[in-house]
Amino acid sequence: MSMLARFSEVSTPQGVVEAFLYFMAAGGYVMPPLMVIAGVIWYAIGWRWMLLKRGSQRSVRVLIQNRLRGKGKAPNGIVDEAVVRGLALRAQGKPYLRRRLDEAFGDYESEIRRYGRLIGTLGAIAPLLGLLGTVVGMIETFDSLADMSLFSQTGGIAAGIATALFTTQLGLVVAVPAVIAKSVLDRRQAQIETDLAQIKDILCTELAPASGDA
Repeated sequence: MSMLARFSEVSTPQGVVEAFLYFMAAGGYVMPPLMVIAGVIWYAIGWRWMLLKRGSQRSVRVLIQNRLRGKGKAPNGIVDEAVVRGLALRAQGKPYLRRRLDEAFGDYESEIRRYGRLIGTLGAIAPLLGLLGTVVGMIETFDSLADMSLFSQTGGIAAGIATALFTTQLGLVVAVPAVIAKSVLDRRQAQIETDLAQIKDILCTELAPASGDA
């Protein structure tokens, strides 16, 4: 019975669990680490997706001007929060505004990078683990041929091919969405980094306090 057929025929939670356990067993010892990697990747993607919220889609310059006029809404994203924090520092009128902004925005700049490298690394490891499972399955297949167990009732060549295909499939299922999600999130990160740099430039040049930024 194929894996899709096995899952489509279950109608109870117990049947789902049994089908899942069958899937894990069929893929061999490579399946548990692949499942762990899948869980970690999607946790990291979800965390970055929630964090990398720019807030308002207006330009940085418009956001700053609206705040100065008292029209800004409650902050709802990193850029919105950075504008509020930057204007608060500017209002203090203290020198070395650029340095103070660098320190104040340091938390944002480190947070938006979190888990980015982890997603890329695990996304690269997943298909390699799938390939390892493929090699293990092919070795099992050749062992069956060597032992003349091609038509045995307990596995043989069918079990080896199943191991090879299941692990390859899962490795690709984990890696491909991770690569796509990482690309989207990296673009968000780059845009937010650009916005943070623009906030610093505007506050330190066009809106610099009277004491200067020296």
